[in-house]
Amino acid sequence: MSGNQLDKKSQAWSALFSEPMSELVKRYTASVGFDQRLWRADIQGSLAHAGMLAAQGIIHQTDLVDIQRGLDQITQDIEEGRFEWKLELEDVHLNIEARLTQLVGDAGKRLHTGRSRNDQVATDVRLWLRGEIDALALLLVDLQRALVDVAATNTDTVMPGFTHLQVAQPVSFAHHLLAYVEMFSRDAERLADVRKRCNRLPLGAAALAGTSYPLDREAVARALGFEGLCENSLDAVSDRDFAIEFLSFASITMVHVSRMAEELVLWMSQNFGFIDLADRYCTGSSIMPQKRNPDVAELARGKSGRVIGHLMGLITLMKGQPLAYNKDNQEDKEPLFDTVDTLAATLRILAEMIAGIQVKPAAMEAAARRGYATATDLADYLVKKGLPFRDAHEVVAHAVKLGLQRGLDLAELPLAELQSLHPLIADDAPSVLTLRGSLEARHVRGGTAPTQVMAQIARHRARLGG
Repeated sequence: MSGNQLDKKSQAWSALFSEPMSELVKRYTASVGFDQRLWRADIQGSLAHAGMLAAQGIIHQTDLVDIQRGLDQITQDIEEGRFEWKLELEDVHLNIEARLTQLVGDAGKRLHTGRSRNDQVATDVRLWLRGEIDALALLLVDLQRALVDVAATNTDTVMPGFTHLQVAQPVSFAHHLLAYVEMFSRDAERLADVRKRCNRLPLGAAALAGTSYPLDREAVARALGFEGLCENSLDAVSDRDFAIEFLSFASITMVHVSRMAEELVLWMSQNFGFIDLADRYCTGSSIMPQKRNPDVAELARGKSGRVIGHLMGLITLMKGQPLAYNKDNQEDKEPLFDTVDTLAATLRILAEMIAGIQVKPAAMEAAARRGYATATDLADYLVKKGLPFRDAHEVVAHAVKLGLQRGLDLAELPLAELQSLHPLIADDAPSVLTLRGSLEARHVRGGTAPTQVMAQIARHRARLGG
């Protein structure tokens, strides 16, 4: 057999073409360098497909036995690093099929009956992503648990709450951390929704129009654990909205990660000094020996841009494609793979880093005292005495101005000077101006009062199973 004939034999469409594919085109169009990570899903799908073909009488039982034996051998070879991935075979599917045919002969050639690489790859990606979704769900639980654990030891740790990065009102450090638990819990809900729409079977759509073979798609779906079928063959092979939806979830999650990472960076800086991160999550400087840089938090913040970029890339990839499958869709995998890897690594390392935070309560409380954080408490006090809120707001503004002139917090101003601002300020006013008094006063569901925060912690622990 000539070299050209050998080249053409390696192509699934060889009989039609009069010349082999150029080496440049082989390298440009091949995906096996990255899609080989789908191999386990590809073999799972092939086993389910073969079992159905035999059950339907489309292939013989002896063919099924041979296919199962060959795919078991290929699984072992890949797991042990002996499998030879060939660029000229383009992708994971043709590499496995070609090796199967070498191992079991004609039975391997019959495996592709009633399917196309179009519905095959759509099935593989959904199977693979479903497994990654399940792993990510567990990592989201771990991160939430780490935050809840730190919160549980800081329900009475007072810190300034901010708006516009200006001191606003006192909150507990626990309450602040639980805000991120709420964000990540919604991310987990979004991920569960993504899984439902990902978990539908494309196999049986063939190239685009279905097939004339009497396939039992429902049996394949049951064998692979899919909850339903892709009901339109054109849609089944061509769309990647499940992947776009996953990247959307991942982008939102990474935005939450980035916001938290930004605060960790700020809190660790000398200007805040609210926390310390363990040395194992920091780096030094090659020129400044005093530096402890929060590189892990900074990288987590930076990697959010990478994931968001993948979402924009995949949306753009899909926006101009006519039905049905187009080669463009080969470009869906690298951003999807990288997003899964980036998100998984980020969630894992953040959970570990959060668990090792060293909290500095004195610095947090001192910062809250510097910012007149109980000003609203004094306004609320006057309102409860009968003063309209806008008038109370004006009185307290004068009190803050007085404090700024004297270099004193509201709680440090002499009572007589406060009383000179309005006759409704009585002897009990100083009690509402303490930081802890302010916390205790926020005894509304979802508020920062320690009893409410402890109730939030109990609710999250029951939800997270820990």
